[in-house]
Amino acid sequence: MEQKSLIETIEKQEWLETTGDAIQPAVLNAFEAAGESGRCVKDALHGTWLGHPLHPAITDVPIGSWTTAAVLDTMELMGEKKYARGADAAIAVGLVGAVGAAITGLTDWTATNKGMRNVGLMHGMLNAGATALYLTSLVLRRRKETRKTAIGLSMLGYGVVSAGAYLGGHLVFGMQTGVDHTATSAEPPADFVAVLAESELEENTMRCVQAGEVPILLARKEGQIYALAHTCSHLGGPLSEGELLEGLRVKCPWHGSVFSLEDGSVAEGPATAPQPKYEVRTIAGQIEVRPV
Repeated sequence: MEQKSLIETIEKQEWLETTGDAIQPAVLNAFEAAGESGRCVKDALHGTWLGHPLHPAITDVPIGSWTTAAVLDTMELMGEKKYARGADAAIAVGLVGAVGAAITGLTDWTATNKGMRNVGLMHGMLNAGATALYLTSLVLRRRKETRKTAIGLSMLGYGVVSAGAYLGGHLVFGMQTGVDHTATSAEPPADFVAVLAESELEENTMRCVQAGEVPILLARKEGQIYALAHTCSHLGGPLSEGELLEGLRVKCPWHGSVFSLEDGSVAEGPATAPQPKYEVRTIAGQIEVRPV
C-alpha cells in the first residue's frame, strides 16, 4: 500500500473517530476540572514554557534507548553475553521515557483536528503496544529460559515503535502538527505599509487585513491599536474570529491558545510559538504596520 493510501485509510477509520470522540473531551475535562492548576500543567506538557512542543524532545528517549537495546541484543545473540545487562538497562530507560512521551503526546493530541486526530490516535496506540511488548520483555529477561523469547518481543516492539514513529513523522511533516504556522514563505513588508483606515477599527474590535502577502490581525483595545500575525502559530486558526480578552490578550477560536497583544507571547497553550508582532503607526487617518 502506498504511503498516501495508508494515511488516507487511517484518516477515514470510523472506529478511530468514535474512540477519539470519547477520549478527547474526557482528557480536556480532566484538565479543566483542576482549574488554574490543570491549565498550568496542560501548558507545561504542551511545552509552552519551552517555546517548542515538549513531546518530540521526550520521544528521543525511548526511541534512542530501544535502538541501543536492539544493537546490544543482536550482539548478545551473536555470543557476546557481556552486553546483556546493558540491553536490559536500555529497555528500562526507554520505558521511563515512554511514560513521559505518552503523557505529553496525549496532551498535544487533544488539540488536533479530525484528520490529525485519527492519525495521532493510531500513532499513540502503536506506541502503547510497543511499550507493552518492551515491558513484557523486561520481565521475561530475568529468567534465563525465557531470555530469547524476551529478546524476540523487544525486536517485535522495535518494529511496532518504528511504525509509530513513521506516523509521528507524518503528523509533523505531512500534516504540520506542532510546527509554527506563522513561519510561511509569504514575505512581510520591509517598511510601513497602510492596511486600514483608522475610522474602520472601532474600540474592542478586531480585523484581518493584508500587509503585502501577510494577513495581519489588527485590534483596538483600551484606545491603543495592536498588530500581530493573523494566523495562529498552533494550527493556523484565524485570530480575528476569536475573542478579545481582558489584559490585552486575544484567544484563538480553534483550540483556545491565548496571546498577548502587546508582544505576541503565549499566555495560554496549546500554542508554544509566539505570534510575530508588528509595529503600528497612524498617518493621515491610515493605520500602517511593519514587522518589529
